[in-house]
Amino acid sequence: MPLFNMRGMLQHAYDNRYAIGAFDLVDNAFLEAIMAGVEICQAPVILSLAESHFSAYDFATLMPAVVSAARRSPVPVAIHLDHGASLESAVAGIRLGCNGIMVDASEYPYEENVSRSRAVVEMAHACGICVEGELGYVAGQEGEDAEHHPGEIIYTPVEQAEDYVRNTGVDCLAVSIGTVHGHFRGEPQLDMERLEAINKAVNIPIVIHGGTGLSDDQFRALIARGVAKINYYTALSDAAAASIREQSNRSGGYTHLLAGVRDAIRQEVIRCCQLWGAAGQADAVRAHCPPWQEVEHVILFNTEGLSDEQVADMMQEGQRVLSTLPGVRRVVTGNAVQADASYRYCWVIRFAHPAVIDSYRVHPEHQAFADKRFRPYAGGRVSIDYQETKST
Repeated sequence: MPLFNMRGMLQHAYDNRYAIGAFDLVDNAFLEAIMAGVEICQAPVILSLAESHFSAYDFATLMPAVVSAARRSPVPVAIHLDHGASLESAVAGIRLGCNGIMVDASEYPYEENVSRSRAVVEMAHACGICVEGELGYVAGQEGEDAEHHPGEIIYTPVEQAEDYVRNTGVDCLAVSIGTVHGHFRGEPQLDMERLEAINKAVNIPIVIHGGTGLSDDQFRALIARGVAKINYYTALSDAAAASIREQSNRSGGYTHLLAGVRDAIRQEVIRCCQLWGAAGQADAVRAHCPPWQEVEHVILFNTEGLSDEQVADMMQEGQRVLSTLPGVRRVVTGNAVQADASYRYCWVIRFAHPAVIDSYRVHPEHQAFADKRFRPYAGGRVSIDYQETKST
């Protein structure tokens, strides 16, 4: 099963009044448990990797496992970069396999938040990628995740929400209405009237960060007022830690300590999917949303006026330059195996989405390399963009 378009997944949830879990993961145990839970529930899911957690794992190392798990799953999956700190972070997340991006410029003054968010939206939309923005600030109070979000809560201004969405072009909006990252110090007090007004003003899927500690009734009220994506980590982390503490009183090594972690996380994921209404929605999302398919950009060519060493230098430079462009996931160069092949060389460049075909073609760094280093020496080349044929 291919990945699915996150924009379409969230719109389906928004239109049908349920919420998709964006479960933050920090290792393979979290990944496997989350996928087991949503597959039992037949629920769509967003696998979320927060830049604020990157000190706990290597993003580039974990992402291939995340992509593999998503592609093997029978339920609709999107992969999201959570709390991306910069345009460069967003480009890197797309390159590694994310098809959703959160640009978190909420700590900046309003005009700078708009400017930074708009820059990420322009880049990401040219790659077909869904973008989440944040207006207001969801601070931390207590617990593991609170330290990554210092300061005080800043509630989302209703009067700015419509302006922010219009001027940035974000596809979904994270709001601050009283939730916190980590644990609440007291009983959660949520501003539902503010949320309802924001929803009426923006009319796009709303995102809640800091879902741990809310009551069942509060979750239902959030979803009734436009929340279609709920970011969830602290409760999963607490469940995993409790399992390890229980196992630590028994004999055994590292794997024994981790024996119950997957089950603890899985059970919490199942509870959330059932409570938020996502359970049983997999088939409906699959019918509603387009699958996410990458594009292979292939160029076959010969060269004139270059030595073998110069060709190698040119292709090495191309790998270095082109692999950094937004939406490019891999750049491979090759030499023909057969001595009598019609073409001696090839490029195979993987694009994140068909939209990248156009944005890549007009990117100034691509044009500069192609016009100065490639096209003058590679006449008669063959170029084609193709997608993998999926069996039915």
